[in-house]
Amino acid sequence: MSLVDLNDVALFVQVVRAGSFAEAARRSGMPANTLSRRVQQLEVQLSLRLLHRSTRKLALTDAGEAFYARCADQVEALSDAAAELGEGGQIPSGKVRVAAPADFFNWFQLAWITEFLAAHPRVRLEFLLSDSRADLVAESVDVAMRAGKLLEPTLVARRLGTNRQSLVASPAYLAARGTPQSLDELALHDCLSMPAPSGRTAWRLDGPDGPVEAQVSGRFYANTANVLLKAAVAGIGIALLPDIMTAPHLRDGELIPVLPDFTVAGVDVNLVYLSRRQLPRAVSVFIEFAVTKMVAQGLVF
Repeated sequence: MSLVDLNDVALFVQVVRAGSFAEAARRSGMPANTLSRRVQQLEVQLSLRLLHRSTRKLALTDAGEAFYARCADQVEALSDAAAELGEGGQIPSGKVRVAAPADFFNWFQLAWITEFLAAHPRVRLEFLLSDSRADLVAESVDVAMRAGKLLEPTLVARRLGTNRQSLVASPAYLAARGTPQSLDELALHDCLSMPAPSGRTAWRLDGPDGPVEAQVSGRFYANTANVLLKAAVAGIGIALLPDIMTAPHLRDGELIPVLPDFTVAGVDVNLVYLSRRQLPRAVSVFIEFAVTKMVAQGLVF
């Protein structure tokens, strides 16, 4: 048996559903004699008679009924799939796999995810959270958040901004201990930092006159920035933290800037993906949504 033309199978299904070649021709916009010829061609390929033809109506043979029962649903499923893919250029659908840092949802609000999914009911989000750098190809990642220099020349980058680090403390802490007016006064305060063998930490900052260093110490240490953030909000001390983490707490008044002229210069923050060409609509709308939320909330600068 020669290879069956699936287009002829689809036309056969259309003819059966229409009840006549004339009606099928009207629905499809294809001449009736062309439809008849294509169905005859299918019968030759199958070596089966599928239809009894008369001047008024069509009737399926036993073989035709069996063939129609086996292929009608599959033809409809293929038609639906093609329609959905066609709509995909306009209506976002499908899975978006996102690679992001382990602490991503400490500052990217889950309420935003709820908003996005409600707006795009055909989209599914899958997050790969890790501080290691994801391989977009090997791990089937659609979009990844990267900070720092991009090492892969094949990636397309959507720059969010530059994320810096700044000094912050809670209003309660500053009310009790006073607000430092110079870097030297930091030595008189409890400063929150990663553990150091000596018990003292050097904060290297960029000031109005260039790079400076401040020796600090405190009574609370932790090995994650998220814990240090919680400690600062709780009033335990002054912390040097990324603006992307502290922005919501500054906006809500839970934290206050300390010595705002002294910061740590930020690195570029990007959303990266493999290609601009034929980027799935679901991926592009997620990128635009994430950029809009992060910029509007002051998470990047």
